[in-house]
Amino acid sequence: MVRMPASVAGAGGRARGATGPYAVLRELDDEASGIPVPERRFIGRSADGDRTVLIGVPLPGVDPGRFLAEAETSRYLLGPWSAPAAEVAAPGDAPWHARPYVPVLPLPAALTVHGGPLPERTVRALGAALVETLVIGHGQGLAHAGVSPAAVLLAADGPRLTCFGAVRAAAEDGTARSGLPGLESGSLPPEQAAGGRPQPAGDVHALGAVLAYAATGHTVPEREELPAALRAVVTACLSRDPAARPRPAELLDALCPAAGPPPPDTGAGAAGPPRPVTLPDAAGTPAGRAAALLGSGWLPGRIIAALARQSAELLAAGLPASPAPQD
Repeated sequence: MVRMPASVAGAGGRARGATGPYAVLRELDDEASGIPVPERRFIGRSADGDRTVLIGVPLPGVDPGRFLAEAETSRYLLGPWSAPAAEVAAPGDAPWHARPYVPVLPLPAALTVHGGPLPERTVRALGAALVETLVIGHGQGLAHAGVSPAAVLLAADGPRLTCFGAVRAAAEDGTARSGLPGLESGSLPPEQAAGGRPQPAGDVHALGAVLAYAATGHTVPEREELPAALRAVVTACLSRDPAARPRPAELLDALCPAAGPPPPDTGAGAAGPPRPVTLPDAAGTPAGRAAALLGSGWLPGRIIAALARQSAELLAAGLPASPAPQD
């Protein structure tokens, strides 16, 4: 029988108290997964019961100013699978941020529910959506610097990439970050572990670790453990040399090859002009090749069932009782 993680199971995920204006209903993450989480995350509800949110608070020892600065910057992230903060604690208050709740499972919990590594179709869809999210952020001049298995939340319509700026919040540039709480060692690019400033190439390394984890259950697997069709792209992402890591367009070609004939030879070279990675749809929303992979069946049935169960349990959950007044 598959053990249900705290983010799915009933009373095991309960938490008490309040964060900002929200009553805490339960924790999102299961510490038993063994995967570090860069922040403590809760599901909370407003006092009037109208709003349910995902809440993040810093780990002990993390500078609250850096934590809030990264949360504030995340408010400007674009893309359908980014997860920007919608609310941030007021200056002088205990640090927290919140975003609207959708039923989600952290990637480690999803592997637990599924009973092991995810199918190749799911890994490809996940990778393509995350690549497009990073491309949009990089186009805004923002390195994510927080990609890890725990940062990826799976929803029925696609993933959500959270924990923006976790590496920067953990320690200032110039300070070694290896071994710091909340940072998963396999996902931490070597240059950032040594204290280097996070750059887009570091996000590619971290993405490779996430794909490796989704496909094998480990962020640093043996090459032979990786599915043959994903082996080359994941291994390239995990290169210790940032210059040797793939470009986003190359990643999308590997994860979701474009249909149709190749572009005509323009005489400008074998590669021709670069293809756009994402294009705006009719409403102006960035939409790319990942959307084709995120249709019905992209998530295994057990994970879909767990998301439905989580949603039903939270709909039925009442607000925690207020403490009785003291005489």
